[in-house]
Amino acid sequence: MYPDDLSYTSEHEWLRNPGEHEGAVRVGITHFAQDALGDIVYVSLPEIGQTVTAGETCGELESTKSVSDVYAPVSGEVVARNEALDATPELVNDDPYGGGWLFEVVLSEPGQLDGLMDAAAYEASLQG
Repeated sequence: MYPDDLSYTSEHEWLRNPGEHEGAVRVGITHFAQDALGDIVYVSLPEIGQTVTAGETCGELESTKSVSDVYAPVSGEVVARNEALDATPELVNDDPYGGGWLFEVVLSEPGQLDGLMDAAAYEASLQG
C-alpha cells in the first residue's frame, strides 16, 4: 500500500526523488491521508516560483468532511504544480501516488531527505 521507492513524512506526505523536473522532488499525500480526508473537492497548491519552507503551510486540500493544510516537507523553490487537480481534484483520492501528485520542489539544501521515513517506518508509525 505504501510504495517502497518513496520517502514519507509524519504529516502523511510522500516524496519521490527524483521528480520529473531536474533537481526536483515530487510531493503528494499518502493513501492514509487521502482516505482520512474523504472525497477531495478542491485543491490549493503553491505557485511555480514560490519558495516553500519545510514544516510550513503551502496549500490546502478541501474535502466533503473538512479542510486540511498541506505542509511543505522540504524547503526550496516550486518548479511544477499538478494543474490537472484544478479540474479533477478527485485524482488525489483515485491515484495518490501517480496522477494525484501535488507539486515539485527543487531543494534549497542537499540532505533534506535524510530525516524522512521509508515505507516500513511510515507504516509502523501508523500502527503506533
